[in-house]
Amino acid sequence: MAPEKPLPPEPLADADDLCRLTATALIQRYARGETSPLEVARASLARAEAVQTRFNAFVRIEVEAALAAATLSEHRWRTGKPLSPLDGIPTTIKDIVWVRGGEARFGSRAPGTHCTEDAPSVALLRDAGAVFLGITTTPEFGWKALTDGPLTGITRNPWNAELTPGGSSGGAAVAAATGAGALHLGTDGGGSIRVPAAFTGIVGHKPTFGRVPAFPASAFGTVAHIGPMTRTVADAQIMLQVMSGRDMRDWHQNPLAFTPADAAPPARLKGLRLGIWDRPPGGHVDPAIAAAFARALQRLEDAGAVLEPVTLPHDEDLLGLFHAHWFSGAAARLAMLPREALPEVDPGLRDIAAQGEALSAVDLIRAQIRRAVFGAAFDRLLAGYDAIVSPACAVLPFAAGAEVPPGSGLTRWTEWAGFSYPVNLAQAPAAVIRSERLPDSGLPVGLQIIGPRGEDGGVLAVAAALEALYAA
Repeated sequence: MAPEKPLPPEPLADADDLCRLTATALIQRYARGETSPLEVARASLARAEAVQTRFNAFVRIEVEAALAAATLSEHRWRTGKPLSPLDGIPTTIKDIVWVRGGEARFGSRAPGTHCTEDAPSVALLRDAGAVFLGITTTPEFGWKALTDGPLTGITRNPWNAELTPGGSSGGAAVAAATGAGALHLGTDGGGSIRVPAAFTGIVGHKPTFGRVPAFPASAFGTVAHIGPMTRTVADAQIMLQVMSGRDMRDWHQNPLAFTPADAAPPARLKGLRLGIWDRPPGGHVDPAIAAAFARALQRLEDAGAVLEPVTLPHDEDLLGLFHAHWFSGAAARLAMLPREALPEVDPGLRDIAAQGEALSAVDLIRAQIRRAVFGAAFDRLLAGYDAIVSPACAVLPFAAGAEVPPGSGLTRWTEWAGFSYPVNLAQAPAAVIRSERLPDSGLPVGLQIIGPRGEDGGVLAVAAALEALYAA
């Protein structure tokens, strides 16, 4: 019998020891005086440079600013006055979110935006003492669940550089997977945190809409979320806690207080009632994904969880419903650009924007009404379970630079992201963790945990229990 083919190494295999540490571990070391924020910043910046050369995860790396911030953080820890537990933790920001004093390019060759203030999430992280290493890559205006575009070219998967890391928060995912920082801020309008989390084997959390404040408002409206991307659930919990809060610049936020998302211990799997969602609204599930999901369900059942199959609330065309929201948002975003910049825009983005522009006001109002019906039904479905579990994505990572798996017959990324965009329409929280690595390719496979709106703490507690189950 032939020996098993060895799996390719983890993306962290050649990383500096400091770059392997999670935010949780760094916090403990800082508190004990065993490691300094400046040491960690230097190691993280060196790692970011190496990652950039190999995988193209960054738009820019902010060496001087990061070292200056880390120096201040080191002084605060030495004098026993850290701003928060996250003081000195290396962090990256996606090139869609405003960072004071910089230029947001949105992955585009079109004129960027000079940021006169921090976005609320960035301000909260800065106030907590996070050290910003740099700005991570995105496709143009975050329009698709891949990371390639006119400004920065192709970002590549650290498990196999011929493959995509997914997107649109692909640069953040690559930075997380390779140790170029511990905390990474991503955005998710239809899977843009969760798809790259699945493709690169990290943790990604799309919070309940409005838990993390947003400003300026996204052209893609109320399907767009901001959330953490990390290597562990505990780190995602800490980061979410810091970024959550009310900001008066964000009118879309619910003024009522959310259920606290404080770091909770892992949920007890025995007796946990889980809805099992295994079929996306359209398309098929890759056989390797389906087999990995079946193995995950067996683990859950062996651990004592109660599993019940569920189907999504009925809508005659859920993909079309999402397209009405997403494509009209694309049209609105391109309408903000100078006319002379349009020929340089990604052709795929121009195509969906043209379809969005063709929608009438009546079409959009009908889509909003249909969404309200779907969202309420999704709320009712979630109310019957501790969480719903699904594959994170219906496909495996495929060729970098392609929008759909070559030879699949698909035309748009939304056709293979059916486990993602319905959760954006419903505004529910959802986390993705790595369940396993496939025995033949070594590629990671993700598992998605979805909960009721506002119950981010519960979703992350279930995710932590599953993370521990796979680590055992």
